[in-house]
Amino acid sequence: MGAIDLAAVFLGAAAFFVVGMVWYGVLFAHAWTRAMGRQPRDFTGDRPLWLVFGLTFAFALLIALTLAHQYAMSSPSPRAMMMIAIGYGLMLMVPAVGIRYLYLNLPGKVFAIDAGFLVTGMAAMGGVFLLLR
Repeated sequence: MGAIDLAAVFLGAAAFFVVGMVWYGVLFAHAWTRAMGRQPRDFTGDRPLWLVFGLTFAFALLIALTLAHQYAMSSPSPRAMMMIAIGYGLMLMVPAVGIRYLYLNLPGKVFAIDAGFLVTGMAAMGGVFLLLR
């Protein structure tokens, strides 16, 4: 088994986080909010923003650490690295979110926006790992 590159884990998580900022802050902010049936001010809630962003980044670190572990165990080719990263998003994360959304009865548009983020975020994370290989 190879070593886990902690710098790649941190930067991969950062890439995932930045994709999320662009995805939900610029590209789909209005469409996602409307699809949720809410107003932007409804999302301020009781949780401080630093806590939401901090926990979001912590979860991204866990995802990146899992991906790094997979890479360390298998020593994949560059093509396989991207296939694994995108595969995690498309074949693990999206179905898990989809099941949850079915039971929450959330609109399909919300699912599509969130699923697109997960796959794109994982592609960005995989790209960082590939660049730092």
